[in-house]
Amino acid sequence: MAKIVDSYRFLDGITKRLIRSWINLESPREIPWTPLAKPLSDCTVALISTGGIALKTDRPFDQEGERRNPWWGDPSYRIIPKTARAEDIRVYHMHIDPRLAERDLNCLLPIERLEELAEMGKVGRAAQSHYSFMGYILDPREFLDRSVPAIIEHLRADAVDVVVLAPA
Repeated sequence: MAKIVDSYRFLDGITKRLIRSWINLESPREIPWTPLAKPLSDCTVALISTGGIALKTDRPFDQEGERRNPWWGDPSYRIIPKTARAEDIRVYHMHIDPRLAERDLNCLLPIERLEELAEMGKVGRAAQSHYSFMGYILDPREFLDRSVPAIIEHLRADAVDVVVLAPA
């Protein structure tokens, strides 16, 4: 049975049609590709989730801002240590059911699966930190201008070779 994901379920009919028409206006672009310089078994791998995950001890993503203005999404990001488990996190994303990841973090950020791959020698090691941001940002300018460069800086500091995007 196919699972259908409706990313627009919280939008009214007119807004839903408008967003879909905007997406259809976007011209396809070439996807940048960089081949690995070394075997995956020698690489440091980081995870990035669009699930709005934050540690319970960290500040939450701003859902109230999105409730007030559904055209806005929190452009910030959170750092999740590789030791984090479901009991350490909260999910702040209005477009997914947070209970699933709060029971099993691996469904939004497969930290334990990555550690298993490292133990099997399939990847070199898991990065010390992983990252999460809101996957529903209609105007990504601030995210692209501030958060993305900061995440890249963290990835470089941790000598990350490969990033796996875990979309929500």
